Amino acid sequence: MASRTSLRLVTKAGGRRALSNWILVPAFLVVGGLGGALLGALPEQDLARLLNPPASSNVVAVPQTFAVCAGSVRIDCVVDGDTFWLAGVKIRIADINTPEVSSPACAAEAALGRRATTRLRELLSAGSFELQLADRDEDVYGRKLRVVVRGGQSIGDTMVAEGLAHHWRGYKEGWC
Repeated sequence: MASRTSLRLVTKAGGRRALSNWILVPAFLVVGGLGGALLGALPEQDLARLLNPPASSNVVAVPQTFAVCAGSVRIDCVVDGDTFWLAGVKIRIADINTPEVSSPACAAEAALGRRATTRLRELLSAGSFELQLADRDEDVYGRKLRVVVRGGQSIGDTMVAEGLAHHWRGYKEGWC
C-alpha cells in the first residue's frame, strides 16, 4: 500500500514549507490536457464509425462511465433523459422523448425529468451499447440522432417501460 506524503518545497535558505495546492493546479491541467488530447486522438476513427455507421451495420461502443453533465466541458455525460454526450459529440436518443429538466412545465415533470436523467446515466454506464442510425442524421439543433441498443433491445424502450419516457411520435407529449 502506497503511503501518502505531502509535497514540500525546499527554499534556497534550506528551510522547508508546504507547497500550496494552487501551484499544482496548472501542472495537473497541463498533464490532464495532454493526456486527454492523446486519448481523444486514439479512437478518432472508431468514434467516426460509431457516430456515422454504414446503414447496413451497427457499431458497438466501448463501455463508458457517464456522469450527469455539469459545466461547459462535456465529454461523456448525460444532459437529460434523452440527450447525452459521447466523446464530445452530442447525441439525442431518436426513439424517445423524456420530461424536461431545464424548463419543466410543472413540478411533477421536473421530478420525473431528474429520475429519467439518472436512469439514462445508469443504463449508458452499464456496458457496451450500439448506436443505430435514425431516419435522419441530425436534428435542427445539430445533435446526432441515434437509437441506443444493448443486447438487441432499445434503451429507449426500457425507459418507456419504466414510465420515464414516451415513444417519439414526431411531437412532444405532456408530462403534467
